[in-house]
Amino acid sequence: MPGDMTGIGPEITAKLFSSRVLHDVARVTVVGDARVLELGCRDAGVELERTVYSSVDEIDWNRDSIPIVDLGNIDPTTLPRGVVSAQSGRLTGETLQYMVGLALAGKLDGVCFAPLNKAALHRGGWNYSDEHQMFREWCGHTGFFGEMNVIREFATFRVTSHVSLRSALDLITTDRIMAAIELADRTLRSMGTPDPRIAVAALNPHAGENGLFGDEEQQVIRPALEKMASQGVHCIGPVPADTVFVRAKKGEFDAVVTMYHDQGQIATKLLGFDRGVTVTAGLATVFATPAHGTAFDIVGQGKADPGALEQAVRLAARLAASKKSSPTSAGAR
Repeated sequence: MPGDMTGIGPEITAKLFSSRVLHDVARVTVVGDARVLELGCRDAGVELERTVYSSVDEIDWNRDSIPIVDLGNIDPTTLPRGVVSAQSGRLTGETLQYMVGLALAGKLDGVCFAPLNKAALHRGGWNYSDEHQMFREWCGHTGFFGEMNVIREFATFRVTSHVSLRSALDLITTDRIMAAIELADRTLRSMGTPDPRIAVAALNPHAGENGLFGDEEQQVIRPALEKMASQGVHCIGPVPADTVFVRAKKGEFDAVVTMYHDQGQIATKLLGFDRGVTVTAGLATVFATPAHGTAFDIVGQGKADPGALEQAVRLAARLAASKKSSPTSAGAR
């Protein structure tokens, strides 16, 4: 899905398909409006051989052209670019909802999307704190789930996500930490890591300095670690947050469970801004997207890098393949 058309999504989608690097990954189709992809081609300065279909069922996968399921729902000439647009946010949400419906019906194995704009989605009537909560509701999910960020060196998972820091402190509980560790272990195994090494970040400076700077490490985080370790999960911590990413970058850990949003995002965006991938982990459907945003400042300039979108498609394909091979797979095509 080319993302919110007011941003760089159409351009990086066109660039990615023109590079023809996805043939070894999966059978990939564009879902959205053919006019948006055409806009992306103009931005990118590329030509794409493409075939338009009205549904996924009609796609002829033997053809060499790029398949597009054209919803005909977004006319780029009527929308501004490089700014937050409520109308674009509404239409972007409708396109995503259509794709989720296809996935739940077994017609897609995963959903990969170019960057969205949270403010536009919200102004367009999708009243969720982020797209992950939106996906959770559409999938009818009731258990714990979370956002995973993946760079070459390691992945991060969160105990809390898109809430204020003040609210996050009240949400950090032993049960939520255990759920985040379990999700990290399960997701990494599905990505091909047989015995994931998971570091759990401390909350307070110097991991609380034995209670001098707070006792959450002793009273909240450590009990979660002990319970998960007793279940055979390889988890370590609480590790001071100012050193945990240095150790992860050196290869000591496969993942870091962080207590709140920016604790992990600063590290992953510094190390892999143009290659980072965000996954909505724990839902029935695979969701993946570049970790960067809509980049309004370079829209239409042909400067956007499709590298993170490529990595998102590749990771979505790996996760979807693992889900299909699982005994509990619903058997999507």
